[in-house]
Amino acid sequence: MIPAALRLAAALLTATLALSRPLAAPALADDRCRLETADAVRLTVCTVDLARDDLRLFWADAEGRPYGSFRSLEADLERQGLRLALAVNGGMYHADLSPVGLHVENGRPMRTASTADGPGNFHLKPNGVFWIDKGRAGISETGQFLASGLKPEFATQSGPMLLRRGVPHPAFRAGSDSRKIRNGVAVLDGTRVILVKAETPINFHDFAELFRDRFGATDALFLDGTISAVHWPAAGRSDKSYPLGPILGVVETRR
Repeated sequence: MIPAALRLAAALLTATLALSRPLAAPALADDRCRLETADAVRLTVCTVDLARDDLRLFWADAEGRPYGSFRSLEADLERQGLRLALAVNGGMYHADLSPVGLHVENGRPMRTASTADGPGNFHLKPNGVFWIDKGRAGISETGQFLASGLKPEFATQSGPMLLRRGVPHPAFRAGSDSRKIRNGVAVLDGTRVILVKAETPINFHDFAELFRDRFGATDALFLDGTISAVHWPAAGRSDKSYPLGPILGVVETRR
């Protein structure tokens, strides 16, 4: 028989070891997003499956006032009996929060496409359009999109194209020291939308190759840089960044 003193000591040791072990991360009810690391770059990666997810584009409320933040959009959706399950910033915008290029919501063009030349990332051509229509999504170079005659339910124009037919944008340089927080979008198989935010600064060339080599994308579109933000309520996360223009969000009916 084991003496009582030894049994007590063994029990105390077992309890101490249990407390010293790191706790496993709790399983999240919403598994759309995950945290990854690629070559020391920390990433937030969200996969939206259009077969199950209602992905929409937002900019302004019924009164024409730009939402400007995830919280404002969330509150408006709550009044409609809906909830914002996931969201990211959805494209470039002017100082008044209006989209720089094409912006379509519920089949209604709210801003027309821009083919003008100019400064900044948006005008680093080729730029492109991310669109959603009848349960499918795609990324098209702007001229190709306009020539197609497609009238999508939702669309946002941004730039530059990170990848086009598997090739990084010709202006990108391997080894560039222009490293910033960035986010972008790609589409796999026409129904899976990959939204990626680089939490660690990264250059354009590496960001483009990440979409191709890690996620298997052939076409990918840059959404924005420093203002990049993610709303992931299942993980208790809602980035507070600069005021936002267009917002891409997954909407669910409130239970």
